[in-house]
Amino acid sequence: MKLPPLTLTGAQVLRADGLSQDALCMAGGVISDLQGRQIDLSGHLILPGIVDPHGDGFERHLAPRRGAATDLGQGLRAVEAELGANGITTSVMAQFWSWEGGMRSPDFAAALCAALDSHEARADLRLQLRLELGCYEAFDAALKLIERHRIGYVVFNDHLPHAQLAAGKRVPRLEGQALKSGRSPAAHLALLTRLHDQIGVARARLPDLCAALSARGVLLGSHDDDTAEARATWRALGAPIAEFPVTGAAANAAREGGDPIVMGAPNVMRGGSHSKGISARDLLDAGGTVALASDYHYPAPLGAVRRLISEGWALPEAWALVSSAGARLLGLSDRGVLEVGKRADLVIVDPALTEVQATIAGGQITYLAGPVAARFLA
Repeated sequence: MKLPPLTLTGAQVLRADGLSQDALCMAGGVISDLQGRQIDLSGHLILPGIVDPHGDGFERHLAPRRGAATDLGQGLRAVEAELGANGITTSVMAQFWSWEGGMRSPDFAAALCAALDSHEARADLRLQLRLELGCYEAFDAALKLIERHRIGYVVFNDHLPHAQLAAGKRVPRLEGQALKSGRSPAAHLALLTRLHDQIGVARARLPDLCAALSARGVLLGSHDDDTAEARATWRALGAPIAEFPVTGAAANAAREGGDPIVMGAPNVMRGGSHSKGISARDLLDAGGTVALASDYHYPAPLGAVRRLISEGWALPEAWALVSSAGARLLGLSDRGVLEVGKRADLVIVDPALTEVQATIAGGQITYLAGPVAARFLA
């Protein structure tokens, strides 16, 4: 249920042209000129809601233990609670369609889509399908799922351990992956070997698939590009979004080609990649169109902004990385900034950015705590 008309006063509000202490009004789920009940938020910041272009932190809520995904609706409610507590108002849930099995299987992707369709979300929950190239035999089934559930964002992955398979070396995490997929290690290795041997067939099917998806208005991207050539190939296929490029060459190719780039906010928080990829901070310093994503940790966008500010960034520029940049990347012109007529997506925090006090998504409260709760309820 949307809030009645409200006028938020006394806070520092981050507008498109910088911080302002002018009151912020909302009505009918959008930023408005209509005055409503006044709430004094002196001593706080009001910032645009976080637009998270890629996150898989939902997995632990949907299946806290292997095989324990019994009620996806209950899990989605827990996901929304964590999103709200971290100021995220638009969440792209990155769901695999993969040979890896378990929560990354096509069956689980279909179940999650069905659960999302029946879930009455307060935040804006969107699904990204992470389509594994090794699943080329199921590309038609994936396309039907995308059409049936109106999935608007597809990213291509290739997690096959090609180097080890080509060299006849031991495949990393073979036993664990086999257990997750319900296969014996021998059967799982046989599957990986077959998919590796036929990866050329998968790549040959990509032009038609990408054309079909683009014709349906689906955003396309690639994940973990490791060479400039790979990024150029995906761009030529109509997949301009570069998610988490892992080398400087791939990142520079994306930047020089004007491709939107998604990097992990945890990478910024840590000061580098946990998987020995490139530093997100280096890429930010080099320029380019970069949006920061929660990746695997929903608190990370707020933490990344806090770190950037501690290193000399101004709040407007740092916050844009987790709000307006993600909105532009996703083609969402109705959010990411606090302007009249835009969605009432906002987060209320203390000046040090240490704690979210309230999150409002589309004019609905998704999180409310601390001193701000008392002011709303007074």
